[in-house]
Amino acid sequence: MSYWAVAQVESQREHAVRLLLMRAKFETYAPRIKVRSRVALLFPGYVFVRIVDRFYPVMWTAHVVRLLMSGDRPACLNDEVIMAIRKQERSGFVRLPTSAKMLKKGQNVRITKGSFLNHIGLYDGMGSKDRAHVLLELLGRKVSIDLRQRNWVPLDVASATRLRY
Repeated sequence: MSYWAVAQVESQREHAVRLLLMRAKFETYAPRIKVRSRVALLFPGYVFVRIVDRFYPVMWTAHVVRLLMSGDRPACLNDEVIMAIRKQERSGFVRLPTSAKMLKKGQNVRITKGSFLNHIGLYDGMGSKDRAHVLLELLGRKVSIDLRQRNWVPLDVASATRLRY
């Protein structure tokens, strides 16, 4: 029975590790993306490896730091995980899904959780991690608040006017 495992590799050594593992007859996968005009790895520092019967040769491969383990065995990834990533590939590059929450500054958003529930604000860009800056009109002036992405939804112009009045 074969399964996919994840090898953590030294920085900037993903390609060398893939070549060494392929020479040792292991199937590997390192999904790539295009970021503006350059090529980058989707998971820098990691390579997926199909383990068929033995995993120690992978651990002893040059530039491999470790295999991600579950107890004393490598953590197993389902084939569906790799297939889902491969389904997103176009011309050898993974196409990341565009989020509905990727808005232009100034677009209306409705707050769905928290103290400002159902308030309408203006999207003002992304903050740190998964937070967005939203401008709210409070006490006659615009105030910037940081919200988690799951706490607001984008609005189209028609629904925004319905909610305001």
